[in-house]
Amino acid sequence: MSYELIAALMFSTMMLMLLTGQRVFGAIGFVAVVAALLLWGDRGGYDLAFSAAMKLMKWYPLLTLPMFIFMGYVLSESRIADDLYKMFHVWMGGLSGGLAVGTIGLMVLISAMNGLSVAGMAIGATIALPELLRRNYDKRMVTGVIQAGSSLGILVPPSVVLVLYAMIARQPVGQLWLAGVVPGLMMAMLFILYIVIRCRINPALGPVLPAEERNIPMAEKLRLLRAGLLPFAIFFAMMVPFVNGWTSLVESSAIGAMTAFGAAVLKGRMTRQVFENSVRNTLGISCMFMWIILAALAFGAVFDGLGAVKAIESLFTEKLGLNPWMILILMQLSFILMGTFLDDTAMLVIVAPLYVPLVGELGFDLIWYGVLYTITTQIAYMTPPFGYNLFLMRAMAPPEITLRDIYGSILPFVLVMVLALTLILCFPQIALWLPDYVYGK
Repeated sequence: MSYELIAALMFSTMMLMLLTGQRVFGAIGFVAVVAALLLWGDRGGYDLAFSAAMKLMKWYPLLTLPMFIFMGYVLSESRIADDLYKMFHVWMGGLSGGLAVGTIGLMVLISAMNGLSVAGMAIGATIALPELLRRNYDKRMVTGVIQAGSSLGILVPPSVVLVLYAMIARQPVGQLWLAGVVPGLMMAMLFILYIVIRCRINPALGPVLPAEERNIPMAEKLRLLRAGLLPFAIFFAMMVPFVNGWTSLVESSAIGAMTAFGAAVLKGRMTRQVFENSVRNTLGISCMFMWIILAALAFGAVFDGLGAVKAIESLFTEKLGLNPWMILILMQLSFILMGTFLDDTAMLVIVAPLYVPLVGELGFDLIWYGVLYTITTQIAYMTPPFGYNLFLMRAMAPPEITLRDIYGSILPFVLVMVLALTLILCFPQIALWLPDYVYGK
């Protein structure tokens, strides 16, 4: 049996197992170890899983994962995110669509606190959505805003998914995070620009808050500003030492976790229940990611041994005559297709053993490609008919918001994300300028 056929059989078996409802790490790891046993015997199969586990345990930057997840859950469980939204409510309520703009700002900061798009979706749906609907904002507008804002969670640092990508692609986590900063902020600004223009054309979509709600004493406004800016302070306390080279990535993650914990204690919100929920959720998410990384490393090792990447490259470039850019675009389209039934983590670990080395062989920058991957998967999440985020939004939304409303709400924001993706494809320095500047000093 040829190596190409073995690789195709591995992929088809793994996809079949996933369709039966198996856990992602179980399906990927099972196929990897069984393939290694059949190809190289008992010793090769056992050594494969063991070496993948040892590689995982020795990867020092992985310590950032539980630190950042804990920081995000502490800030969420202690309701510091609520203070942030109140600040946007008071300071931006006088602008048509101002609360929707404030919601995008909230999502950016939630992303900087947690690094998971699901966390942004949950906080947006529980804090912002009821308030926006109560203020007579258009229901399609607000559901689109929350879904679009949550897409920033895996792009703005500290993105947990980029940590996973870094492990699989063997790229520096710090450079990937910095590469996500400018594209993430650019995409947030494009969302805001769309909201402002749309609400300027049709003010009924995002009505201005009544004057009596905005005319509060300046002292109260400043108090809310101080409370709302606390997440900014935590983020800068964590990132400034890292960017300036004073601390390592792991040390910065520890600073972020300790600063968030200290802030919750000083505000009197670090109860036993908050601490227990934060630790429990951190442990669950961290273990999930570690199992997935372990399975992906084992699967990738089999592909390396088969030489599947060279075979696929030869198929595309020599037999089909495709140029590197056409191959890259086909990869992105395949992510959008897979996003109809898989989440971002599953997509990455399934195709990374094939795509990431192939991208490098084609001469593209793997840091830049990491940003393209994150944006494309978020577009896939929000693309009907089976986008992952669409059904997540339906589960969290009140009964008056139907699935049809959710489908209708997302199209303009998807087009904005496609615009952002196109800009980064055409101008790679949007993503690469900041890591080149910081690491080139």
